[in-house]
Amino acid sequence: MDKSEVAYYLKKNHIETVNQAAETISKVIRKTPMIESDFYSNEYDCEVYIKAENMQRTGAFKLRGAYNKISRLEKEDAAKGVIAASAGNHAQGVAYSAKALGLKATIVMPQITPLLKVNATKGYGADVILHGDVFDESNSYATSLAEKNDLTFIHPFDDYDIIAGQGTIAKEILEDIPDADMILAPIGGGGLMAGIAMYAKSVNPNIEIIGIEPIGAMSMKLSLKEGSITRLAELKTSAEGVAVKQPGDLSFALCKQYVDEVVSVSEKDIMESVLVVMEKHKLVAETAGVLGLAALRKLDVKGKKVVCVLSGGNIDTVTISSIINEGMISKGRIMCFSVELPDRPGQLVAVASLLSEHGANVIELEHNQFKALDRYSNKVVLEVTVETNGPEHIRQVLGALEDDNYNVRRIY
Repeated sequence: MDKSEVAYYLKKNHIETVNQAAETISKVIRKTPMIESDFYSNEYDCEVYIKAENMQRTGAFKLRGAYNKISRLEKEDAAKGVIAASAGNHAQGVAYSAKALGLKATIVMPQITPLLKVNATKGYGADVILHGDVFDESNSYATSLAEKNDLTFIHPFDDYDIIAGQGTIAKEILEDIPDADMILAPIGGGGLMAGIAMYAKSVNPNIEIIGIEPIGAMSMKLSLKEGSITRLAELKTSAEGVAVKQPGDLSFALCKQYVDEVVSVSEKDIMESVLVVMEKHKLVAETAGVLGLAALRKLDVKGKKVVCVLSGGNIDTVTISSIINEGMISKGRIMCFSVELPDRPGQLVAVASLLSEHGANVIELEHNQFKALDRYSNKVVLEVTVETNGPEHIRQVLGALEDDNYNVRRIY
């Protein structure tokens, strides 16, 4: 998008535009619930609300922008059919919208896209092409196909109609909580954050708008720091929904004007947040979706009303299993260790009894003679995985083993 276009859109009446978008999309979207979180509120001594966009049709917020954009296409552009590039959620939003409006859709997705999202996109009637390792490569291929086959390209974030559609989230938030002090939302290419920020700040200039990125995909944070769009050399994050190497021209400009701060969170923060929101609120969230919740510990939120946008819940069961395991390890809920024991009766029972005495529940164990440091020492290696109640409990368990003269090696 050139500078004149960006300048034009920056001057638009964002409140009016988002209100129009809300009317346009009202026939297809759900007004998603605002969930007050007792857990996070108590944890951070504030009022935390979760805007549950994982409960949106297609499982994510992207339907808002996609439908707003596609429904506004000129007849000749719509008749060509639409094409988009996406890591998954924009794909489903475009496919759903195209089907609802009777249009043909083609979606280019990175090869790393979870099968759940690929199949869901196909289920909405779109033709799916897997190309590239990251979104940017898929996007480049999609734009070339659009030109070659005369299709109408639907950008996932660098488009004012898309951004306005995403901004309807802020409209709903402020309708439910007009005195909100802070809104936290994920940033990938910046469309969601730009839409929320331009509307919320136009309504209430004093509200804090905070964007969240993974440490391994900080394209917006770096760009804002440098004062111009900056491209990352690589991406390293499990949150594929925000794995974008550079923000859009318009989304960057809007974030620069309206976003107060962009903070980053670690992969550990993300994994733990997926686990916590599942345990405490029974909500299924994708890794990109929980960035706002993951950032609470990094911000001064005491005494404030904070809204975290849980942007999506499209996550496959294999990934959920892996994340739950990683999250439980990082929170000290699972611990694995090994000890070398004399190969004689009663040793396994002694270790099991000690663990039981200290409240460590055995999940798995391996009693393996061939892992001994010296195979001719008449010893055996015992590897044990236990369920624990946090880091302090782990220290107590390991300390008890060492007090009983076991040479303990913690595996994780």
